[in-house]
Amino acid sequence: MILFGDRHLQRVLSNYAAHYNQDRPHQSLDNNLIQPRPGDPPTEGKIVADERLGGLLRSYRRSA
Repeated sequence: MILFGDRHLQRVLSNYAAHYNQDRPHQSLDNNLIQPRPGDPPTEGKIVADERLGGLLRSYRRSA
């Protein structure tokens, strides 16, 4: 990734931190999220990919 200045670096770092804390499962937490989403996750439905940083970081969830 080529960074173009301080603002771009800050945006990339904040997106990565959000992905790390909100979307990425952690093995030390039994593959749970650090900040779980409210409510029970759906068990059926289409699987949707959420992308950050232009697709460099992806997470998957079921749509409601």
